[in-house]
Amino acid sequence: MKPIRIFRHIACEGPGYLGDFLDRQQVPWELVCIDADRPVPAGVDDVSGLVFMGAAVGVNDKLAWIEAELNLIREAKHAGVPMMGICFGAQLMSKALGGVVTRGEGMEIGWYPLYRLSSDNQGGWLDGLPVEFDTFHWHADTFSMPPGSQPLLMSDCYKNQGYVLNDHLGMQFHLEMTEEMVESWIDKYGRDLKLDSCCIQSAEVIKEDLRGRIQRLHKISDVIYGNWLKRVKNHET
Repeated sequence: MKPIRIFRHIACEGPGYLGDFLDRQQVPWELVCIDADRPVPAGVDDVSGLVFMGAAVGVNDKLAWIEAELNLIREAKHAGVPMMGICFGAQLMSKALGGVVTRGEGMEIGWYPLYRLSSDNQGGWLDGLPVEFDTFHWHADTFSMPPGSQPLLMSDCYKNQGYVLNDHLGMQFHLEMTEEMVESWIDKYGRDLKLDSCCIQSAEVIKEDLRGRIQRLHKISDVIYGNWLKRVKNHET
């Protein structure tokens, strides 16, 4: 099987639990560290899938590597190579595929429930999950649905939380979190917790029963990652 190529845009927002999941499934993967000035590889013939992680910049920022990734996403769509975008990555995919990325009304940070939308009655992307479940959030921007995509999830704070387009999955939320990553983000981005928003939890609330929350999150991750991986493997055959 060709490797899955994961793009990291800042050191503290790496693949986290996604890497553990792929290792457990014995799926090869490689990391492209944009934050370490690695170039965006051209072409998609040598990969089975692409994953775009979070970032500390905005999709609309004028950066050469953002433009290169936007072009790569369009190429992957044309080639039918499955993609998964996480937070910034989902916004990046939305823009590349014809959507619009804008600032939200206020940041969403912490553990908040997502609600399944009734439109997911055909694709099976959320099969095995309840109608409502908690995930981790840390974002200020939002995206519109790319043309032809199907919305999957919403929260009370942000209407657009997930979408699918063919074998491509965009998620505004973070399934990849580990206990260490949550602690690291609070240390690095803790100033965000002081901003004025009804959708920002305190550090104390975020860390409450953190181990249990992470364990429950990973059960959700296993389902969604697994459903995407099925499509990656189908593309390989």
